[in-house]
Amino acid sequence: MTSSFSRRNFLAGATLVAAAAMARGALGAGIAQAAPSTYTPDWSSVDQHPAAPEWFQDAKFGIYFHWGVFSVPAYGNEWYPRNMYQAGNSANQHHIAVYGQPSAWPYHNFINGARDLAGNPVKFAPKLKSAGGNFDPDEWAQLFVDAGARFAGPVAEHHDGFSMWGSQVNEWNSVNKGPGLDLLQLFSTAIRAKGLKLLVAMHHAYNFNGFYEFVPAQTDPSLKKLYGQLGSAAQNQLWYDKLKEVIDRAQPDILWQDFDLSAVDETQRLKFLAYYYNQANGWGREVVATYKDGLNGKGEVFDYERGGPADVTSPYWLTDDSISSSSWCWTQGIGYYSTQQMLHSFIDRVSKNGNMLLNIAPMADGTIPQAQKDVLLAIGDHLKRFGESLYSTRAWTAYGEGPTKMGGGAFTTPHAGTPQDIRFTRNKAGTVLYATVLGWPGSSLTVKTLGSDRIGLSSLSSVKLLGTTAGTYIDLPTPTQSASGLTIALPSSAPYGANAYVLKFAFSGTIPGLRPAAGAIGFADVGYSGAYATLALGDYTATDLTAAGVGTRTLSSLRPAPGYQVVGYSGDNFTGTSWTFTADNPDLRVTGNNDQITSLRVQFNPATYFRITNATNGLALDSGGNVASGSDLKQWTWDGSSNLQWHAEPVGGGYYRLVNRTNGMVADGWGATANGSTARQAAWNGGTNQQWAITHRGGDHYSVANRTTGLVLDGGGNVTSGSVTKQWTYNSSSNLLWSFTAV
Repeated sequence: MTSSFSRRNFLAGATLVAAAAMARGALGAGIAQAAPSTYTPDWSSVDQHPAAPEWFQDAKFGIYFHWGVFSVPAYGNEWYPRNMYQAGNSANQHHIAVYGQPSAWPYHNFINGARDLAGNPVKFAPKLKSAGGNFDPDEWAQLFVDAGARFAGPVAEHHDGFSMWGSQVNEWNSVNKGPGLDLLQLFSTAIRAKGLKLLVAMHHAYNFNGFYEFVPAQTDPSLKKLYGQLGSAAQNQLWYDKLKEVIDRAQPDILWQDFDLSAVDETQRLKFLAYYYNQANGWGREVVATYKDGLNGKGEVFDYERGGPADVTSPYWLTDDSISSSSWCWTQGIGYYSTQQMLHSFIDRVSKNGNMLLNIAPMADGTIPQAQKDVLLAIGDHLKRFGESLYSTRAWTAYGEGPTKMGGGAFTTPHAGTPQDIRFTRNKAGTVLYATVLGWPGSSLTVKTLGSDRIGLSSLSSVKLLGTTAGTYIDLPTPTQSASGLTIALPSSAPYGANAYVLKFAFSGTIPGLRPAAGAIGFADVGYSGAYATLALGDYTATDLTAAGVGTRTLSSLRPAPGYQVVGYSGDNFTGTSWTFTADNPDLRVTGNNDQITSLRVQFNPATYFRITNATNGLALDSGGNVASGSDLKQWTWDGSSNLQWHAEPVGGGYYRLVNRTNGMVADGWGATANGSTARQAAWNGGTNQQWAITHRGGDHYSVANRTTGLVLDGGGNVTSGSVTKQWTYNSSSNLLWSFTAV
């Protein structure tokens, strides 16, 4: 792992895997395939593996650690083994000054032991406390329990090729060399003794695919193995053999892998998945395999590095983040995120249907710095007191509200929230809604999401504030609902100190369906009740409706978001009699189509004008007025002008034309294919360069892709009013996301 620019670019494409998997319907809906009793090494078989078992979705929080040979120099970051060989790199300069030229003082000296230029002995050789050292895996495991983790484990091998177990296929291991300890076994025993699930992290795919590119060619066969120079066939086999050893020795509940799996032979990837899943069947356990690239994303869990999606996203996902902003391993002068940054980002990720795996950075001798313990114990304190709002919960229809935006892809900085920020979760039964407020809001709180224009609350039976200890509650007065939100009276001052406060809304039945900010919501019963599915912009065949959780010929009431319409069809694939709904309809029997809809389309209402607003800068798409054909599209601060208002009119095939209210011209990609090309406008001519695919990316955000160029509209970041609108290849940046607000 690294925060380097090249690493960031590498994962930008990988993040699209998760974006493409965003759910159309209610989370958890759909028909699950039965897992096979025996897996074979092909995608059709391993794709049937249940990716995120219930225990994993219940667990929410895990801890792992970057600790190994690279911790010894304590400089730069965990990529020191690579950077020490790169001329001009600060790690290279540091290495020359402290140890000597890498050609004379190579990385494996940190494993075998040597002296630096000052004559000090240098070696990765942590000693157990029982042997007079500072390393105690039982103390580590207890810290993880106190932090509230439900799963934990080591980085068993990083990119450097050093195995933290007694490997029979890699002599560069922690038993044969270095500490002379089977570290994986020690951690496995300690972690399982505390009742935690075991995670084992493997980063070794990159070992032979570029990590050591600056290391001179080795002649010794053993050094060739360490430095990833055995050749493709041997390295690919070794990649698999190491994983097989880890599976057999540790029997991990979660086998986590870092990036570059796509560079591993597909045959080996499939062999690994089939072997792991078959072994787990033999153990009688449900296991999780994670990935950042190179797997199909059906039987495995996608992992965002240092990030997460901007909105509720399905299938269930994971993020790995670090307690430090500067390095994943211990270094001199390492910096840390604050408790609130870590805790609030964790709560945000759970609200969006994910788990968080938090990395810590122990010192080379096995000491965990107190500053890291403090953050972990603060998270543990929150979970001990308010854990019912996180453990064993599920994401709700909306993740939350408030000014602080978190996530949006990989490599997004964790943020501390404010008392105006709220994050939602629900219990698995769907009868309790939790609202976690990221700070004390004062004597009154208005939850805008729960306004009367979005949700009916007649079945709300109680509102409580979670007390300072688990299982205690403070009763609150009956709240008042209006179109602007649900207003709750709170104590005049915070009744106790906390980094976040939790409201518990209990309902006499299922939590009522929430009208989405975009798209529509369909209900199985009249009066907006019964089973429901949130339906984003798009086309839904009978199969799609079943997957969304409502099935065919079951819709009895419907609520489109403002500016949207639903076109229902009596036949599959948009055939037969059709009905168009542009407003709430509590009883479809009135129009004679109750339980008749077999397929449907959720569209923008072509009669509605929209403000199209960039997610990064908040500026609105601007025609500039009565300008000449071919003029650039710009962006402007919203002022209600018709220059900033657009129709989104379907033109067939799932494409739209965007028509400006002032000049009647349409947005035009102009045939540009280069990133950064300007988007323009012209009179409608029916060309594909004037047609746009509007793809839901979560919440009320969309990407807008030109049919000819394939590029999406790009706000360009935090630019000034009047800046041009460009086009760019889609990635996880919020610069490429837009909201459509009816005006």
